[in-house]
Amino acid sequence: MAKNALQEQLLKAGLVDSKKVKKVNQQQNHAQKTGQTQISDEIRQSLAQAQAEKLAKDQELNQQQHQHLELKTLQANVRQMLQQHALKDTQGDVPYQFMDQGKIKKIYVNQQIYNYLVNGRVWIARLDEQYPLIPQPLGEKILSRMPEVLVVYPKAPDSIKNQPATAQDDDPYAAYVIPDDLMW
Repeated sequence: MAKNALQEQLLKAGLVDSKKVKKVNQQQNHAQKTGQTQISDEIRQSLAQAQAEKLAKDQELNQQQHQHLELKTLQANVRQMLQQHALKDTQGDVPYQFMDQGKIKKIYVNQQIYNYLVNGRVWIARLDEQYPLIPQPLGEKILSRMPEVLVVYPKAPDSIKNQPATAQDDDPYAAYVIPDDLMW
């Protein structure tokens, strides 16, 4: 009947009767049950919330890792294309100057490659500290994947049409054509 040794001793001594012990036991059971359910509900809510936060964080990390992996794969593919399909035997004595990241760079090419560069049939890409020359079809593939790799390529006619024409309307020298291959 009694739950612990103290209650049994009190019963034997006659200080407490069995009804009182039952009542105390019921109160303790009730308090224990209600306290546990409140605690377990709070614990369940906090566990569910923590688990949801962890799941969201894991998904975000996974997505970042996936994007990073895709970027590395894309960079490796572009690097491989540039290394395999770069034009060979382009060295010559004709200088070709171009801008790369705000700096003027100069490469020496032969006359045929120079003409191709001016006409847009050969493009210049950036590969580490080198500037491989690539044919136009390969350049278009790279432009669709990683345009920041390309240094010299013909701009799309649509982008030229979308530029504001206000400066050209006031230009008194607009009728004079300046060739792209002008050498100083």
